[in-house]
Amino acid sequence: MGCLRMTIFARNTLRRLAGETRGAEIAEAAAVLPIMFMMILGIFWFGQAFSIYGTITRAAQDGARAGAAAPNCTTCTAGNTAATNASNAVQSALVAAHLDPSKIVPLANWTPPAPVDCVTGNAVACTNVGKVCVQTHVRLPTQLPTPGTGAVCGISVSFEYPYQFWLPFTSLNQQSIQMQAVARVRMETQ
Repeated sequence: MGCLRMTIFARNTLRRLAGETRGAEIAEAAAVLPIMFMMILGIFWFGQAFSIYGTITRAAQDGARAGAAAPNCTTCTAGNTAATNASNAVQSALVAAHLDPSKIVPLANWTPPAPVDCVTGNAVACTNVGKVCVQTHVRLPTQLPTPGTGAVCGISVSFEYPYQFWLPFTSLNQQSIQMQAVARVRMETQ
């Protein structure tokens, strides 16, 4: 009879423990919180990368506009070329956004085809000023070509900027990527 009581007691105790949920929240939190933390870190670092990409794209656009206005620029330093004005504008935009201009590297590999001269059709070489690749007299694509006129000439500004991810326990941890910034603007003639 004592053995039967022990078996019934053990069965009732196991049933009561199986139905008990006092420690379940702690176990669930221990399983879910690291995953949530990694997701929040990922959102933060990818947001940072997106912000820097927007900043360097804007800097390339500012550089292209400054280089396009070089022949008739009233606020530019006398004797500056389009490439110098473009590089100075890129570096000023990066400094204003609290990015280090010394980290700029010239664009190593063109993803799109390299720009061609608007007159000869030959590839245009980079003029590197302050590690910014500036190409002048490049043919720009136009949506509505004007009959009887030549190709639209412009300026191209390009560079790369490094970004390093910090996502512990992932393959992206301390991984550095080069973000490309390319901008093309029509040359001003007035």
